[in-house]
Formats: sequence, structure tokens, C-alpha cells
Amino acid sequence: MTKVQGIGGAEQHLLTLLPELRRRGVDARVLSLDGGKDAKRFYRALDERAVPWQRVQCGPDVSPRLARAIGRVVRAEQPDLVHTHMVHADVYGSVAARRSGVPFISTRHNDDRYLLGPFRYVDRWFMRSVSRVIAISEAVRDFQERAGLPAEKLVTVHYGLDQAPSAPSEVTPHGAGIPDDAPLVLAIGRLIEQKDHTTLLHAFAGVHRQMPEARLAILGWGLLEPRLRDLTAELGLEGSVSILGRVEPRDWLARADLFAHTSRWEGFGIVLLEAMLSGLPVVATNVSAVPEIVLDGETGLLATAGDVPRITANVVRLLSDPEERARFGAAGLVRARVEFSVDRMTSATIGVYEKALS
Repeated sequence: MTKVQGIGGAEQHLLTLLPELRRRGVDARVLSLDGGKDAKRFYRALDERAVPWQRVQCGPDVSPRLARAIGRVVRAEQPDLVHTHMVHADVYGSVAARRSGVPFISTRHNDDRYLLGPFRYVDRWFMRSVSRVIAISEAVRDFQERAGLPAEKLVTVHYGLDQAPSAPSEVTPHGAGIPDDAPLVLAIGRLIEQKDHTTLLHAFAGVHRQMPEARLAILGWGLLEPRLRDLTAELGLEGSVSILGRVEPRDWLARADLFAHTSRWEGFGIVLLEAMLSGLPVVATNVSAVPEIVLDGETGLLATAGDVPRITANVVRLLSDPEERARFGAAGLVRARVEFSVDRMTSATIGVYEKALS
């Protein structure tokens, strides 16, 4: 059960995990709390993977009607276990599971700052009967414990991914006017404060001064798009930065020379695995779970969040050294395949289910 507005990291995780669970004999089904028109992309992806789903319309944050609708679905489906993702599903799913007398599990996908405020007391109340809480990284696990969830119920299961995205990009680098010989830095992520594209643009302005031929492409959508376009113009980068909106990343990952990720916090960052599986070195910030994925000096280079000069220097260093890029990219590919496989993620998730049911 999850609230769906489009396909972000949590939805990508489910699109990877659910088919594998079904392949292993777990009758995994989706109840979507439908939060908008972009949810249709998620439903089409579920259909392509033969994962059964149904939806209920999700309106206001507090809705007795939504609670009743979810309760009816859970009673009709008679599941052995309810597995919730994200805060809306946690709240409503915990109530429905408790009333139906079935165990429930919550997966926490981020170190959401609101859980350190007054809402933490609400969260603890709804989580009082949870069987297990899956954290997608050690950083998220530690955060959830600080937020007040019992340590004995917390277990870490990293995201898993076996291959880079395969759907062709609607707009290719060549089609977007990127010169074939231009060094290309790629960033993928929602255009929100957490991802801190402002720091990335300021850092790339420094890169541009040293390497005017370099290009930056940002794939993603969000409320900050107008502000980021304005900043691009203010920094004199209009001919060097492409903000492309929602675009499938396959052709951009294949063309890029390095991947940049300047988040201020990050529960996991599945785009990091996509980049590593594409053989790309990574320049990122050493926040939250990122150091669990990207090894500084081995698969990429890390900097403190907001450190524009260091991020600039890291990008210039890698763009200037093809051999180091190749070495980091190869090491990242091996690390992604060995440490973050779908098989490992699925086995660990099934283990959590078995403990909850026993």
C-alpha cells in the first residue's frame, strides 16, 4: 500500500521488488492511494509487470471516507500481511490492518525531517502495533530510531537494482543539442529543495569557467523548475545547462561522462545505482545514505552538502581525467551488482515477512 503521484524512488523500488516477490511465490498486490494524474504511469508499469493493483482516491490528509475505503479493500482482500510505504499508507494502512487483525510492516524511504517535530508523536501512535519497520539504509534506520521508533523493530534492507533503465529517452542528448564531443555531467531528481539543484548550478558555473565546453543536463520535474531556470540565466549558463523535465534517462546515462547528485539529505538515492550500473563515476554529497552507496575515492568523489568549491573541484577533476573516470565507473558497476542486487533485496524482504507472520 502506498500513495502514488507519479514514479519516484519509492515507486521504482516497488516496480522492482513486487514482480520478484511474485516470481518467488508471494502473492504481492498493490493498493494505491491515488494522488494525481501522474499515477497512471505507475499503473501502466504495474500492468507491464503483471502485478495486480487497485486504487482508492486520496484527497485530504485526514479523510474518514478514505479510511473506510481502505478498510473495505483490506477486509475484501483478506491478506496475510499489509506492507505500507510512505506516510499516508502508514497511517491508514495501520488502522486497516489492526481492525482486520493482520500484521503490518512499514518501509521507511527517507529521513524525513518532519518526524523530528511534533508529528513524531502521531507517527509513534500509529506505529505502536507495527511488526517490523524496514529502513532502506542504515542512515534511515538510525534516523527512525532517533525519531522514536523501537530499535528492536527496525531492520535495514537496501534497495536492489540489477540493470540500468532500458526505456528509450523521449529526448536524446543529440536531439537536445548536446555536442557529441562535449563533456556531459548528468543529474536526475525531482526539482525540490532536498535535491539542492541550486548548489549544483552554482558549482557548474565554476566548472564552466574552467571548461567552457562542458554541459550539464538535469532530468526531473518539480515546483522549483521556474526558479532553477531563472538561476541558470542569472549565472550565464543558458547555452550550457539543459533542464529537460520528466525524461526517461537511458540515453542520457549512456552518453554522460559523470553523474552528479548534490542532495542535502537522501534516504537512499536509487538514481545512484542507475548511474553506477551505467558505469558512471559519481560526484555527490556525503549525506545520509549516500556514503553507503558511493565510496569516496573508489567509485566517486564526495563533498559536504552545499560545498560549491569542493563540488566544482570534484567535477573538474573527473572531467579532466578519463582514466580515473573509467576506474571509478568500473568499480561502481561491480559494487552495484554485488552489494545491491535484486536477489539480495528480495530475500531480505521475504525474511522480514516470515518473521512478522511467525
